[in-house]
Amino acid sequence: MPQGSGSWLMILIYVVIIGGFYLIAIRPQKKREKEHQALIASLAVGDSILTTSGFYGVVIDMTDDIVIVEFGNNKNCRIPMQRNAIVEVDKGETE
Repeated sequence: MPQGSGSWLMILIYVVIIGGFYLIAIRPQKKREKEHQALIASLAVGDSILTTSGFYGVVIDMTDDIVIVEFGNNKNCRIPMQRNAIVEVDKGETE
């Protein structure tokens, strides 16, 4: 066996390991990020949402990065929050 073939085999093993890591970890994460950005982009006033904190609310106003959300039956409980804190949107329930 030539002396250089061992180093090529080692490089090939590293390439396979890095490729496997990309397919298992990085690619699915980027797909989830794209889906979350599409979810945030489709957000509209009147949509029911779930926040990262586990609170359910209704969007009553929006700006570029800030969403005003009304929580519960108390119409005075309105909290501004970042769009990125929204994890789920239900378009079926609008006011």
